[in-house]
Amino acid sequence: MPMSARDRTYRYLLQWLIGGTRGGVNRGRIINALREQPMNANQLGKLLELDYRTIRHHLEALEKHKLLASMGDRYGKMYFVSMELEEHLDVFDEIWVEIGKRLKKEDNE
Repeated sequence: MPMSARDRTYRYLLQWLIGGTRGGVNRGRIINALREQPMNANQLGKLLELDYRTIRHHLEALEKHKLLASMGDRYGKMYFVSMELEEHLDVFDEIWVEIGKRLKKEDNE
């Protein structure tokens, strides 16, 4: 079955945000963590061992592009995977596997 224009656009978005930008690996790690359970920025920072400001930057980018949704405000703001990303997790997983292969190859060089 051919891919719809919406699905193709979403694939390009994920490839750019996760696979094609400098912070893509950290964005992928954030998405994977939030697939397990909703968290706030502080919890994510501790779990992923990243600076709070770095986490906030990536959360803002992911939320702006509707990959994440949130509830609450300020420090208690909880983030979770958006319904739209839920519908495209197979695409995310494909991209994430390719990133893993690329990183492993780079480590071995």
